[in-house]
Amino acid sequence: MSSIDAEALYRALVEQIRSALGPSLDAPDGAVLAGIYSGGVWLAERLAQDLKAPHIGVVNVALHRDDYAKKGLHSQARPTELPFDVNGRHIILIDDVLSTGRTVRAAINELYDYGRPASIDLAVLADRGGREMPIAARFTGGMVDVPAGDTLVLARNASNAFTFTTEPRAQ
Repeated sequence: MSSIDAEALYRALVEQIRSALGPSLDAPDGAVLAGIYSGGVWLAERLAQDLKAPHIGVVNVALHRDDYAKKGLHSQARPTELPFDVNGRHIILIDDVLSTGRTVRAAINELYDYGRPASIDLAVLADRGGREMPIAARFTGGMVDVPAGDTLVLARNASNAFTFTTEPRAQ
């Protein structure tokens, strides 16, 4: 498999969001960023800097996952933290990889536990296809081709640069 340039995908994602929403997200009634724990939060943190967003939300999907009974809660997971009122807000939900759509569905359920947003747009760094649900991203860094038996894993280094690796999917 060829290498996946996560930084190139990130640059494409930033430009799509900036083109659609303007150079900054600091308007009081503007869109807000909410990252899905954990890779989506890393992306949201960096996007907040690059798009001048005043704050980000953290969405923990653990309690809404359809495999919760099997996996339970991750001991290191951050709880959902939304430093804005969800009601009537335009939310950009951010995740690192979009595949089946199950995590996004769980994140939307979690957001609705906090109120009724005006809209939710999805932004992802990498779309690997394989949808099991009718979910699509408005903003996408790019499509990636990863073997079905592998997981795409986002990492960030000390300077906040992103890299992707692949790992065999746990059974």
